[in-house]
Amino acid sequence: MASIFTRIIEGELPGTFVWKDDRAVAFLSINPLRAGHVLIVPREEIDHWLDCPADLRDHLMGVAAEIGQALQDAYRPTKVGLMIAGLEVPHLHIHLLPIDDVHDMDFSNARPAGREELETEAARIRNALTERGAGGVSS
Repeated sequence: MASIFTRIIEGELPGTFVWKDDRAVAFLSINPLRAGHVLIVPREEIDHWLDCPADLRDHLMGVAAEIGQALQDAYRPTKVGLMIAGLEVPHLHIHLLPIDDVHDMDFSNARPAGREELETEAARIRNALTERGAGGVSS
């Protein structure tokens, strides 16, 4: 059975994308820890990041760096946090979000976000990616 992320990638479930390329996508979390919380997901279903081929892992980190720079530009946080937890969905994903404190990455901060909020934040991130000249910006 396809993971929930595969179903989002294939358009079976809605997703608010900010990045798409032939190997990975990035979309906003529907339960963000903070505004701008992005999930970077390989198109290939891989459960554990340790099982990810080196070239794909490097690609995902490159995408994370592109989006991380855009988050830094758009939100001006102290840092852009990156985390691979992988317990909630058995499909490798990287959490990327603007942070000002280590507690900003605490999953107890998660809250549901509405479609309008997600679209507003996605537009903000896409604009920052476009201004940086990034290649995988999703429309």
